[in-house]
Amino acid sequence: MTDRGATEMAAEAGTAARKAPFTAPDVSAGTAPDGRTARPAPDGMPYTGPGSCWLKVPACWARATAISIAVVSIALELADIWITAQLPQPTYTPLPFAPEDVAGTAFPVFGALLVIRRPRLVIGWLLCLGGLGSATNITVSNLALLIVQEGGHPAVFLLWLFASAVWSLTTYALGILLPMLYPTGRLLSNRWCVPGGFAALVLIADWARVLIGPSTPRTGHNPFAVAAFAPYYHDARLLLSALIKVALVLAFSSLVVRFRQAGPDERRQILWPSLAISGLVVPWAIGDPVWWTVSLTIPLIPAAVTVAVLRYRLFGIDTLVTRALVGGGLVGTIAGVYVLATAVSSFFLAGVDQLFGLAAALVAGAFFHSTRRALQRLADRALYGTRGDPIALADGLKARLQQTDPVHGLLAALETLKDGLAVTGAGAEVDGATTAAGELRQVSRAVPLIWHGQPVGTLLIGPTGRRRFPAAHDERVIAALTPYVADAAHAMRLTTALQRSRERILTAREEERRRLRRDLHDGLGQTLTMMAMTLNMARVSLTRSPDVADTLLKELRSGMDAVSGDIRELVYGLRPPALDDLGLAGAVRQLAVDGPIVEIAGDLDGLPAAVEVAAYRIVQEGLTNIRKHAQATWAKVTLRRESALIVEISDDGVGLPDTVNPGVGLGSMRERAAELGGTCTITSTASGTTVTARLPL
Repeated sequence: MTDRGATEMAAEAGTAARKAPFTAPDVSAGTAPDGRTARPAPDGMPYTGPGSCWLKVPACWARATAISIAVVSIALELADIWITAQLPQPTYTPLPFAPEDVAGTAFPVFGALLVIRRPRLVIGWLLCLGGLGSATNITVSNLALLIVQEGGHPAVFLLWLFASAVWSLTTYALGILLPMLYPTGRLLSNRWCVPGGFAALVLIADWARVLIGPSTPRTGHNPFAVAAFAPYYHDARLLLSALIKVALVLAFSSLVVRFRQAGPDERRQILWPSLAISGLVVPWAIGDPVWWTVSLTIPLIPAAVTVAVLRYRLFGIDTLVTRALVGGGLVGTIAGVYVLATAVSSFFLAGVDQLFGLAAALVAGAFFHSTRRALQRLADRALYGTRGDPIALADGLKARLQQTDPVHGLLAALETLKDGLAVTGAGAEVDGATTAAGELRQVSRAVPLIWHGQPVGTLLIGPTGRRRFPAAHDERVIAALTPYVADAAHAMRLTTALQRSRERILTAREEERRRLRRDLHDGLGQTLTMMAMTLNMARVSLTRSPDVADTLLKELRSGMDAVSGDIRELVYGLRPPALDDLGLAGAVRQLAVDGPIVEIAGDLDGLPAAVEVAAYRIVQEGLTNIRKHAQATWAKVTLRRESALIVEISDDGVGLPDTVNPGVGLGSMRERAAELGGTCTITSTASGTTVTARLPL
């Protein structure tokens, strides 16, 4: 077993588990990582263009080689278990194995699985070789320690030198190459060759430091030692260790840059292993007391790599990340409050610190939900930015709707939703018309818009854009913003209905004016002109031919009767005279004089003129329909005054057909009620039809 404090090589080997591997893109047959159609390679395997990480070897050889590497790694670990049993138990771990042992077993196994599924994908090979390097390093290092323990041998230093070289290659493959190439298999740009070259030079220099370093009892005699370098050995070791860390930071920073520029699939690939790496980062940050736990979390990294490569179209990774952040933040916050309160109570209130600690725990629990919401909001902002935080989106949308007129409120809500979901477009279909923000060429999801239990339209969501992946947090964004979209859609419906009603009123008024003008000009106007001409002719003929004058005056008298009839028709078209002569109740009874029953409930005097005309016309149209189409034996008209005037016309006729197209009569009844803000419903059964109009007063 490697003892951390025994030798510098064992201490360097102890950083094995900190070099976290990353996954490659999942390039299935015929599809390139960037979404383009792959061109077939000469050997028939998928090819994604320049820079793609594909190994041109036969598939059967590749699988056999990967399985052999996994078998050799496991064999080395079995040998290391026997070697470790001969060494003293190290103090940094209670386990009978080191983190390198777990890495040397897990990485080749999962790497072989990737090679079996993707024989030409380089990621599986890097996992296999990285695991083999880890297994070789720990086995050779422990073998050197065992030889030293048994009395030493001249070849001990060569074992250390070989282990150091293997570890440098493993570090470069898993700590430098994978982060910089992941997940597309190529660098972000040629500028990233500089950090890669820098890391290679630093690792070579570190291996050269071991090569020319001084001899020690643990490493044995070094035949290549340079005496002049001995005073600078430890300083060089510290400097190169710092430079290696800088190189690792630069390599992993490429993932941050790539994540900001990546599309949905690449972002999911990056997040899966990143979450698994947190199982190494947290124990590493805490230090030796819990460092040994990385032996239990190391297998999560190759497992996450395998999942991300083979099943990269996975949803919910962002939810897993945010819940991990929120859960860890809650534990840390509540534990910190409890520890702080306990420490303060034990310092100032000796003897009751346990009760005070209990009270502190209860207080922390009381603020659990508020703390969770705050942490959730911070996690959302950290992962999605301000535009992806549902609470911030809702607050911004409320402020925006307060400053926007109802006509443009729906568009503002859709723009906010589009930005929050990072989709190419969002739209709302209301009353057959579609309002869209962005490009809505394709609809990936449709959500019904409900306003107080009443459907007002459908929310249409387009496919995701390139700014970030389609996350499970979209459900929270949709749930937070859909009510506002429904309110805006309802307001738009009301505004549109009001505008259409105004247009219909203006159209009806202008049509009525045009009819009156035509009737006055073409009918009454011409009649009066003819009467004027007749009067002139009668005046001329009065002295010379009284008989002719008398005939003309008789014709003039008949014409005046016709003019009076035309005037009555015009006046009747404006407002039925029966309403002024008999009132609404009397006028309705006059309409129903030939049989229908009329019932009056409440005082109908003092009704607004518009209500009287609408009620009269609705009754008139209803009775006309009964006479023409109902084949009824009886009909009944009920006028009831409550908070509104209720007009009900019923009969025992044949009813309406199942597929009836509303004609002019039915449409006019509904329009007259709608103009007053009322309703008109028509119900029909086999036993008759009932028309019910409610006219607000």
